Amino acid sequence: MSDRRILVVDDDADIRGLLKELLDRRGFVVTEARDGQEALRAFYEERPDLVVLDIQMPVLDGWKTLERIRELSDVPVVMLTARSSELEKTRGLRGGADDYVTKPFGRQELLARVDALLRRTSGREPEADSYSDAFVTIDFARREVTAGGDLVELTPLEFRLLTAFVRHPNQVLSHEQLLELVWGDENASRDQVKLYVGYLRKKLSPASPESAPIETRRGFGYSYRPG
Repeated sequence: MSDRRILVVDDDADIRGLLKELLDRRGFVVTEARDGQEALRAFYEERPDLVVLDIQMPVLDGWKTLERIRELSDVPVVMLTARSSELEKTRGLRGGADDYVTKPFGRQELLARVDALLRRTSGREPEADSYSDAFVTIDFARREVTAGGDLVELTPLEFRLLTAFVRHPNQVLSHEQLLELVWGDENASRDQVKLYVGYLRKKLSPASPESAPIETRRGFGYSYRPG
């Protein structure tokens, strides 16, 4: 695994140093970041194979950083926190984290979790930087969307919703699946899914929202049909 890249994100320099030392010895290429904004810049530049992400950070915390990472990538993410409550772990996993480690952590345990995640994802196809069909073009890195040749301004949530659809073409996604993929929040509702699907249709096809390539499957959910 000597060529695998890991991004370590923590506002505590001592913890970053400890993690870097552990991972360096294991043969990984390690990049450090001290907050969420710095982490996202490093993420776009380095394209790491795994992220170790602290939750409590200034500027941009771990929850928001995870959300931004999940808008663009399925890279494995291990969350670090000083809290061990089940509620917080559930929030992290539902938000798209792959594993959860509580501080103070055992060095061998953390390395074992990192190794296991990398083995599990070693056969994954690399994610495309862009998507295109006859109707929609998406640049995931720049978060730019064009539909019918026109640039479309989407909110972060609308962008995540469109991303969920294009990554599951012709597949019926239930309200519950979309809540998990897009919202990652147990407080969100089916009505919000319906509302934001409507918003997205109007932005993709302002003159005739019903012609947008998102079909309602009554009693089941929604599906995206590539143009």
